[in-house]
Amino acid sequence: MGRISLKERINEGLFLLDGAMGTELIARGIKAGTCNDYLNIESADTIFDIHRSYFQAGSDAVITNTFGANKYALARHGLDDKVKDINTAAAQIAHGAAGEEKYVLGDIGPSGDFLEPLGPLKADRLKDAFAEQAKALLGGGVDGFIIETMTALDEVTIAIEAVKSISDLPVFVSLAYDPAGEKFRTMMGIDPADAADKLLPLGIDGIGFNCGSLSMEQYVKLAQIYVSETKGEVAILAEPNAGKPELVDDQVIYKVSPEDFAAAVEKIHLAGVNIIGGCCGTGPAHIEAVAANLKK
Repeated sequence: MGRISLKERINEGLFLLDGAMGTELIARGIKAGTCNDYLNIESADTIFDIHRSYFQAGSDAVITNTFGANKYALARHGLDDKVKDINTAAAQIAHGAAGEEKYVLGDIGPSGDFLEPLGPLKADRLKDAFAEQAKALLGGGVDGFIIETMTALDEVTIAIEAVKSISDLPVFVSLAYDPAGEKFRTMMGIDPADAADKLLPLGIDGIGFNCGSLSMEQYVKLAQIYVSETKGEVAILAEPNAGKPELVDDQVIYKVSPEDFAAAVEKIHLAGVNIIGGCCGTGPAHIEAVAANLKK
Protein backbone atom coordinates (compact mmCIF):
# COMPACT_ATOMS: atom_id res chain seq x y z
CA MET A 1 0.00 0.00 0.00
CA GLY A 2 1.35 3.42 -0.93
CA ARG A 3 2.05 6.18 1.55
CA ILE A 4 -0.91 8.46 2.29
CA SER A 5 -0.68 12.16 1.50
CA LEU A 6 0.77 14.57 4.03
CA LYS A 7 -2.62 16.26 4.45
CA GLU A 8 -4.20 12.92 5.32
CA ARG A 9 -1.35 11.99 7.63
CA ILE A 10 -1.50 15.11 9.79
CA ASN A 11 -5.18 14.49 10.39
CA GLU A 12 -4.43 11.08 11.88
CA GLY A 13 -2.98 12.46 15.13
CA LEU A 14 0.56 12.84 16.42
CA PHE A 15 3.02 13.85 13.69
CA LEU A 16 6.60 14.07 14.94
CA LEU A 17 9.03 16.44 13.27
CA ASP A 18 12.80 16.52 13.75
CA GLY A 19 14.97 18.61 16.06
CA ALA A 20 17.56 21.28 15.35
CA MET A 21 19.80 21.22 12.30
CA GLY A 22 22.22 23.94 13.46
CA THR A 23 22.82 22.28 16.83
CA GLU A 24 23.75 19.03 15.09
CA LEU A 25 26.05 20.80 12.64
CA ILE A 26 27.90 22.47 15.51
CA ALA A 27 28.23 19.08 17.20
CA ARG A 28 29.87 17.83 14.00
CA GLY A 29 32.45 20.62 14.02
CA ILE A 30 30.90 23.08 11.55
CA LYS A 31 32.31 26.50 12.39
CA ALA A 32 30.27 29.59 13.20
CA GLY A 33 29.80 31.82 10.16
CA THR A 34 29.58 28.92 7.73
CA CYS A 35 26.71 29.05 5.28
CA ASN A 36 24.88 26.01 6.59
CA ASP A 37 22.63 25.91 3.54
CA TYR A 38 25.61 25.49 1.18
CA LEU A 39 26.52 22.30 3.03
CA ASN A 40 23.81 20.68 0.92
CA ILE A 41 26.34 21.07 -1.91
CA GLU A 42 29.65 20.89 -0.03
CA SER A 43 28.86 18.17 2.51
CA ALA A 44 25.73 16.29 1.47
CA ASP A 45 26.74 13.23 3.50
CA THR A 46 26.72 15.28 6.71
CA ILE A 47 23.20 16.59 6.05
CA PHE A 48 21.97 13.13 5.09
CA ASP A 49 23.41 11.68 8.28
CA ILE A 50 21.59 14.27 10.42
CA HIS A 51 18.28 13.60 8.68
CA ARG A 52 18.76 9.86 9.06
CA SER A 53 19.54 10.22 12.77
CA TYR A 54 16.21 11.97 13.30
CA PHE A 55 14.28 9.32 11.41
CA GLN A 56 16.01 6.66 13.49
CA ALA A 57 14.97 8.60 16.62
CA GLY A 58 11.31 8.41 15.60
CA SER A 59 10.58 11.46 13.43
CA ASP A 60 7.76 11.15 10.91
CA ALA A 61 9.21 14.02 8.88
CA VAL A 62 12.37 16.07 8.58
CA ILE A 63 12.76 19.70 7.57
CA THR A 64 15.16 20.54 4.76
CA ASN A 65 18.43 22.33 5.50
CA THR A 66 17.26 25.51 3.76
CA PHE A 67 16.35 27.91 6.54
CA GLY A 68 18.54 30.66 5.03
CA ALA A 69 18.32 29.59 1.39
CA ASN A 70 16.35 32.49 -0.06
CA LYS A 71 18.33 34.85 -2.28
CA TYR A 72 18.47 37.66 0.27
CA ALA A 73 19.92 35.47 3.02
CA LEU A 74 22.29 33.71 0.62
CA ALA A 75 23.54 37.05 -0.71
CA ARG A 76 25.25 37.63 2.64
CA HIS A 77 27.52 34.72 1.72
CA GLY A 78 27.83 35.71 -1.95
CA LEU A 79 25.66 32.76 -2.96
CA ASP A 80 22.48 34.39 -4.19
CA ASP A 81 22.99 32.77 -7.60
CA LYS A 82 22.83 29.29 -6.00
CA VAL A 83 19.21 29.33 -4.80
CA LYS A 84 18.04 26.58 -7.15
CA ASP A 85 21.07 24.34 -6.63
CA ILE A 86 21.03 24.58 -2.84
CA ASN A 87 17.30 24.07 -2.38
CA THR A 88 16.97 21.27 -4.91
CA ALA A 89 19.92 19.43 -3.37
CA ALA A 90 18.51 19.88 0.13
CA ALA A 91 15.15 18.39 -0.83
CA GLN A 92 16.79 15.48 -2.61
CA ILE A 93 19.04 14.71 0.37
CA ALA A 94 16.11 14.77 2.79
CA HIS A 95 13.97 12.68 0.45
CA GLY A 96 16.76 10.13 0.21
CA ALA A 97 16.84 9.82 3.99
CA ALA A 98 13.04 9.65 4.21
CA GLY A 99 12.62 6.79 1.78
CA GLU A 100 9.10 5.85 0.76
CA GLU A 101 7.47 5.88 4.20
CA LYS A 102 8.43 9.22 5.77
CA TYR A 103 7.89 12.86 4.81
CA VAL A 104 9.92 15.97 3.97
CA LEU A 105 8.98 19.60 4.64
CA GLY A 106 10.70 22.32 2.66
CA ASP A 107 12.03 24.95 5.06
CA ILE A 108 11.56 28.65 4.26
CA GLY A 109 12.99 31.12 6.77
CA PRO A 110 12.97 34.92 6.97
CA SER A 111 14.81 37.16 4.52
CA GLY A 112 16.65 38.80 7.39
CA ASP A 113 15.56 42.32 6.47
CA PHE A 114 12.49 44.54 6.67
CA LEU A 115 9.92 45.42 4.06
CA GLU A 116 9.30 49.02 3.04
CA PRO A 117 8.90 51.49 4.67
CA LEU A 118 10.88 50.03 7.62
CA GLY A 119 13.53 48.53 5.37
CA PRO A 120 14.68 48.20 1.75
CA LEU A 121 12.67 45.14 0.69
CA LYS A 122 9.96 45.54 -1.94
CA ALA A 123 6.97 43.21 -1.54
CA ASP A 124 6.90 41.99 -5.14
CA ARG A 125 10.62 41.18 -5.16
CA LEU A 126 10.41 39.37 -1.83
CA LYS A 127 7.50 37.31 -3.14
CA ASP A 128 9.57 36.40 -6.20
CA ALA A 129 12.45 35.35 -3.94
CA PHE A 130 10.29 33.09 -1.79
CA ALA A 131 8.62 31.63 -4.91
CA GLU A 132 12.04 30.91 -6.41
CA GLN A 133 13.05 29.01 -3.28
CA ALA A 134 9.75 27.13 -3.04
CA LYS A 135 9.90 26.11 -6.70
CA ALA A 136 13.37 24.62 -6.21
CA LEU A 137 12.24 22.74 -3.09
CA LEU A 138 9.23 21.44 -4.98
CA GLY A 139 11.48 20.28 -7.79
CA GLY A 140 13.57 18.37 -5.27
CA GLY A 141 10.56 16.41 -4.06
CA VAL A 142 9.25 17.93 -0.80
CA ASP A 143 5.84 16.85 0.52
CA GLY A 144 4.94 20.24 1.97
CA PHE A 145 6.40 23.52 3.21
CA ILE A 146 7.11 25.05 6.60
CA ILE A 147 7.55 28.82 6.79
CA GLU A 148 9.25 29.23 10.15
CA THR A 149 10.81 31.56 12.72
CA MET A 150 8.79 34.45 11.34
CA THR A 151 8.17 37.62 13.33
CA ALA A 152 6.39 40.02 10.92
CA LEU A 153 2.92 39.47 9.47
CA ASP A 154 3.72 41.23 6.20
CA GLU A 155 6.69 38.95 5.49
CA VAL A 156 4.96 35.72 6.45
CA THR A 157 1.90 36.69 4.39
CA ILE A 158 4.10 37.25 1.35
CA ALA A 159 5.83 33.92 1.93
CA ILE A 160 2.49 32.08 2.10
CA GLU A 161 1.29 33.74 -1.09
CA ALA A 162 4.57 32.91 -2.83
CA VAL A 163 4.41 29.22 -1.92
CA LYS A 164 0.76 28.95 -2.91
CA SER A 165 1.52 30.57 -6.26
CA ILE A 166 3.65 27.58 -7.28
CA SER A 167 2.20 24.64 -5.32
CA ASP A 168 -0.94 23.22 -3.72
CA LEU A 169 1.03 21.14 -1.20
CA PRO A 170 0.40 21.69 2.54
CA VAL A 171 1.80 24.88 4.07
CA PHE A 172 2.64 25.24 7.76
CA VAL A 173 3.52 28.54 9.43
CA SER A 174 5.54 29.00 12.59
CA LEU A 175 6.35 32.24 14.43
CA ALA A 176 9.03 32.90 17.06
CA TYR A 177 7.83 34.34 20.38
CA ASP A 178 9.36 36.09 23.38
CA PRO A 179 7.77 36.81 26.78
CA ALA A 180 5.83 40.09 26.99
CA GLY A 181 4.71 40.33 30.58
CA GLU A 182 2.12 37.59 30.99
CA LYS A 183 1.68 37.35 27.22
CA PHE A 184 3.81 36.33 24.23
CA ARG A 185 4.73 38.42 21.21
CA THR A 186 7.11 38.19 18.29
CA MET A 187 9.90 40.71 17.85
CA MET A 188 7.50 42.73 15.70
CA GLY A 189 4.75 42.67 18.33
CA ILE A 190 2.53 39.92 16.91
CA ASP A 191 0.61 37.81 19.43
CA PRO A 192 -1.12 34.46 18.72
CA ALA A 193 -4.51 36.14 18.26
CA ASP A 194 -3.06 38.48 15.61
CA ALA A 195 -1.42 35.55 13.81
CA ALA A 196 -4.57 33.43 13.81
CA ASP A 197 -6.78 36.32 12.70
CA LYS A 198 -4.57 37.32 9.76
CA LEU A 199 -3.11 33.99 8.60
CA LEU A 200 -5.86 31.39 8.92
CA PRO A 201 -7.92 33.01 6.12
CA LEU A 202 -4.95 32.43 3.77
CA GLY A 203 -5.67 28.70 3.70
CA ILE A 204 -2.66 27.37 5.59
CA ASP A 205 -2.67 23.80 6.91
CA GLY A 206 -1.07 24.46 10.28
CA ILE A 207 0.10 27.30 12.50
CA GLY A 208 2.20 27.51 15.63
CA PHE A 209 5.56 28.42 17.05
CA ASN A 210 9.25 27.59 17.13
CA CYS A 211 12.44 29.01 18.62
CA GLY A 212 12.10 32.22 20.68
CA SER A 213 13.26 32.80 24.24
CA LEU A 214 10.73 30.95 26.39
CA SER A 215 11.07 28.45 29.19
CA MET A 216 9.49 25.02 28.76
CA GLU A 217 6.61 26.07 31.03
CA GLN A 218 6.01 29.13 28.83
CA TYR A 219 6.00 26.99 25.68
CA VAL A 220 3.24 24.90 27.27
CA LYS A 221 1.23 28.03 28.01
CA LEU A 222 1.79 29.35 24.48
CA ALA A 223 0.51 26.05 23.08
CA GLN A 224 -2.64 26.35 25.16
CA ILE A 225 -3.19 29.89 23.88
CA TYR A 226 -2.78 28.80 20.27
CA VAL A 227 -5.27 25.96 20.69
CA SER A 228 -7.75 28.39 22.24
CA GLU A 229 -7.28 31.08 19.58
CA THR A 230 -7.60 28.75 16.58
CA LYS A 231 -10.69 26.90 17.89
CA GLY A 232 -9.90 23.70 16.03
CA GLU A 233 -9.90 25.38 12.60
CA VAL A 234 -6.39 24.21 11.73
CA ALA A 235 -3.60 21.95 12.97
CA ILE A 236 -1.26 23.43 15.59
CA LEU A 237 2.48 22.88 15.52
CA ALA A 238 5.10 23.36 18.21
CA GLU A 239 8.89 23.25 17.92
CA PRO A 240 10.26 24.47 21.26
CA ASN A 241 13.91 25.07 21.97
CA ALA A 242 15.49 22.91 24.67
CA GLY A 243 14.51 25.59 27.17
CA LYS A 244 15.43 29.24 27.42
CA PRO A 245 18.85 30.08 25.96
CA GLU A 246 21.58 30.92 28.47
CA LEU A 247 24.93 32.63 27.90
CA VAL A 248 27.84 30.67 29.43
CA ASP A 249 31.45 31.64 28.66
CA ASP A 250 30.28 33.66 25.64
CA GLN A 251 28.39 30.66 24.26
CA VAL A 252 24.62 30.22 23.99
CA ILE A 253 23.61 26.90 25.51
CA TYR A 254 20.37 25.05 26.16
CA LYS A 255 20.20 23.00 29.34
CA VAL A 256 16.92 21.10 29.15
CA SER A 257 17.54 17.35 29.07
CA PRO A 258 15.78 15.00 26.63
CA GLU A 259 13.68 13.62 29.49
CA ASP A 260 12.55 17.05 30.72
CA PHE A 261 11.93 18.18 27.16
CA ALA A 262 9.74 15.14 26.52
CA ALA A 263 7.79 15.74 29.72
CA ALA A 264 6.98 19.32 28.67
CA VAL A 265 6.16 18.27 25.13
CA GLU A 266 3.69 15.73 26.49
CA LYS A 267 1.81 18.64 28.12
CA ILE A 268 1.90 20.50 24.80
CA HIS A 269 0.45 17.44 23.07
CA LEU A 270 -2.25 17.04 25.72
CA ALA A 271 -3.21 20.68 25.15
CA GLY A 272 -4.20 19.72 21.61
CA VAL A 273 -1.00 20.08 19.56
CA ASN A 274 -0.32 17.17 17.22
CA ILE A 275 2.57 18.44 15.04
CA ILE A 276 5.59 18.47 17.34
CA GLY A 277 9.36 18.84 16.93
CA GLY A 278 12.29 20.65 18.44
CA CYS A 279 14.28 23.77 17.66
CA CYS A 280 17.58 25.14 19.03
CA GLY A 281 19.42 22.88 21.46
CA THR A 282 17.43 19.78 20.60
CA GLY A 283 18.90 16.71 18.95
CA PRO A 284 18.01 13.12 18.13
CA ALA A 285 18.04 12.22 21.84
CA HIS A 286 15.29 14.79 22.50
CA ILE A 287 13.18 13.47 19.63
CA GLU A 288 13.76 9.88 20.72
CA ALA A 289 12.57 10.76 24.25
CA VAL A 290 9.45 12.42 22.82
CA ALA A 291 8.74 9.44 20.57
CA ALA A 292 9.13 7.02 23.47
CA ASN A 293 6.77 9.14 25.57
CA LEU A 294 4.06 9.86 23.01
CA LYS A 295 4.16 6.88 20.66
CA LYS A 296 3.55 4.29 23.38
